[in-house]
Amino acid sequence: MKLDNRGLEPPQPMLRTLAALESLPEGETLLIINDRRPMFLYEQLDEMACSHVTAEQEDGSFLIEIKK
Repeated sequence: MKLDNRGLEPPQPMLRTLAALESLPEGETLLIINDRRPMFLYEQLDEMACSHVTAEQEDGSFLIEIKK
């Protein structure tokens, strides 16, 4: 699953991401694209025991791969 959160104001990117994770099956991966590094999301992901990797893109956005 892939979510493009660019252009959304906080906290919408985080809320959309958490909602998508609720329906994501265990063992699956969610890719999100954000305008900013999602600093507050990382804590939530750690509490949910989701692994995550962040890569800054050439356009300044951030691609975050989240494995549930």
